[in-house]
Amino acid sequence: MFELKRKDISKQDLWQNANIVLPQFDIEKVKSATYQDPIWLHFGAGNIFRGYIAAIAQDLIERGELDRGVIAAELFDYEIIDKIYKPYDNLCLVVTSDAKGNLEKRVIASITEGLKCDKSFEADWQRLCQIFESPSLQLVTFTITEKGYNLFDLKGDYLPAVKEDIENGPQSPKNSMGKVAALAYVRYKSGRKPIAYVSLDNCSKNGEKLQSSIVQIAKEWAKRGLVEEDFVEYLNDSSVVSFPWSMIDKIVPRPSERIKELLEEDGLENMDIICTSKNTYIAPFVNTEKAQYLVIEDNFPNGRPPLERAGVFMTDRKTVEDSERMKVQTCLNPLHTALAIFGCLLGYKTIYEEVKDEHLKRLIEKIGYDEGLRVVVDPKIINPREYIKEVIEERFPNPYIPDTPQRIATDTSQKMPIRFGETIKAYAESPDLDVKSLRYIPLVIAGWLRYLMCIDDEGKTFEPSPDPLILELKKHLEGIVLGKEYEDLEERLRPILANEVIFRVDLFKVGLSQKVVEYFKEMIQGIGAVRKTLQKYVS
Repeated sequence: MFELKRKDISKQDLWQNANIVLPQFDIEKVKSATYQDPIWLHFGAGNIFRGYIAAIAQDLIERGELDRGVIAAELFDYEIIDKIYKPYDNLCLVVTSDAKGNLEKRVIASITEGLKCDKSFEADWQRLCQIFESPSLQLVTFTITEKGYNLFDLKGDYLPAVKEDIENGPQSPKNSMGKVAALAYVRYKSGRKPIAYVSLDNCSKNGEKLQSSIVQIAKEWAKRGLVEEDFVEYLNDSSVVSFPWSMIDKIVPRPSERIKELLEEDGLENMDIICTSKNTYIAPFVNTEKAQYLVIEDNFPNGRPPLERAGVFMTDRKTVEDSERMKVQTCLNPLHTALAIFGCLLGYKTIYEEVKDEHLKRLIEKIGYDEGLRVVVDPKIINPREYIKEVIEERFPNPYIPDTPQRIATDTSQKMPIRFGETIKAYAESPDLDVKSLRYIPLVIAGWLRYLMCIDDEGKTFEPSPDPLILELKKHLEGIVLGKEYEDLEERLRPILANEVIFRVDLFKVGLSQKVVEYFKEMIQGIGAVRKTLQKYVS
């Protein structure tokens, strides 16, 4: 028996017998060099960082391209540092799987420190200030989720913690963006030192979101005389401070019980999965898929590690944006949402089980290859057709990535405009394409309407996934029951189908509403009608 700790790394035969690859570098030497002259700090100490970003750093160290590691700082859930970083000497075990069940196991030791980013943890905060004052610091990366950049509530007012930070200045910030702005101010005060702040979160124009939030707080501080006006100028000077855009694509789900059991069979002890008080599921290991894509705008005022030598695409902003649009509008997200909708209707609990369903697999193939590729935004650095093939043949069928249709169905009304509306709009505006030729995207929209009835294909009611428009949308389906004919369905559904906020276009005006309604009519014929409709149109 052995543990994921520095003291057991020397027991190489045990790791070798378990087919676990150990770090190929002097861990102590890298740790010491990083402490003295840090170059890379990362905010967001969770699974995507440990399973992907830290592995990039390790690749570069093992290739001899980098002599320092990456420092992790947590802005929100400090139990991650206390329960997962410190007890395991900042080590992480990454388990990579493919659809055939093959596993690759690797110890990641490129994370040299785990810090809690809050003034109440005085030693950690002082260390963070020291890092931000360091001339060697080149980049600060982020995986804090899109909501981590948000400053406002639904009414457009500042969130309470943000308002408090604005009033109090950079001395004791509470909100994530306030903390980052305060540390940026430390760097400014140490001599206007250059830096790149790089959001790696899975949202469009992520660098713009990050910059907007930090600059907004800085402006409020300057307005109140809490910081110099020049601090705002410093943040807006792209030759000194940059906010590169990025596109990231790698599924790193919550830790798998199945993987935990396999590691324990290998002889590893203390592999327990924990759920923190902030509802973060985390473990000493990370399970992830083999596929990974990271595209970053190459704008680093203080230099950067040679990230391209670890498979990162370093490019211009347009290519980043095109890569994002390819993924979100055509090659991945629309297929995911189609599976989510029909998975809920047909009673599936996992995506990988859905892809075994011949009708559902055929549906996403039609959406991707037949309808999406005709209007795909090609970033040139990634082949869209090959990308779709990898998604359908390798990524979705992976049993070690246990994602659920119910989770992916969350906020579908907010996803429709990007995942389907942009393609419909592109067809409608193209002189060479007929929008009325679309068959499978309208079928998904009809499926979504059927989903909004909250009755599955066996006639059982189900709880819909959270969605800000769910109550409003369900009103338009009230009174519609299975097995009954309706002459006024088009008018009943008009408020949804004509809504340009939901679909980017009015489906009546572009000529798709009738097709959607006809599909929907077939899906409400009775028990099993969803399956029959799918089979009819995708076979």
